[in-house]
Amino acid sequence: MRESGTGDGCGAEGTPAVRPSRGRTLYSASMSLDGFITGPGGDMSWLADHLAPNPWLDAFVPRIGALLVGSRTFGGDDPYRGTEAEGEAFGGAWSGPQFVLTHRAPARPVPGVTFVGDLRDGLAQAKEAAGEGYVNVLGAATARQCLEAGLLDEILVCVVPVLLGDGVRLFERPDGERVRLERLALSGTPEATNLWLRVVR
Repeated sequence: MRESGTGDGCGAEGTPAVRPSRGRTLYSASMSLDGFITGPGGDMSWLADHLAPNPWLDAFVPRIGALLVGSRTFGGDDPYRGTEAEGEAFGGAWSGPQFVLTHRAPARPVPGVTFVGDLRDGLAQAKEAAGEGYVNVLGAATARQCLEAGLLDEILVCVVPVLLGDGVRLFERPDGERVRLERLALSGTPEATNLWLRVVR
């Protein structure tokens, strides 16, 4: 059963209030309470036990126009492994153009996927393809590059009630420079606390 959200910035059934999405980039990820988006070695099996209806994601996914994906994320583990949704973005809830950042494009084309070697070029192509929708950034390293280049607008994090202890962090910056964020909305289900934030420049 779906639960309505609580807190500010929420619309019907706890979904985030609609904001203009054209030309905007948003980093989305599920994260453990201790700050990891994958387990050790890129393991995503931890998330399989927490996949449940989430009105926020249901409302957000149709607003995605294109994906900008890091190469490790594109070729990495899948929480839907062993199911019919394996290999599908958002478990098959979304389909559309994907742009993968890599300097080692595969020899054979992948349907619906464009491999790009430059961040700004890849993002420009993704924005063009996204039309009125968001460019959804997937992968911690790619999101960090977008942020450092001043190209990331928003962040959507689904905090899952689990402690992983190790893995890939949501965000890591060795120099420790702070990034100011403004909370736009907050909601939750039994399996996730959803935080939608804006990058303050």
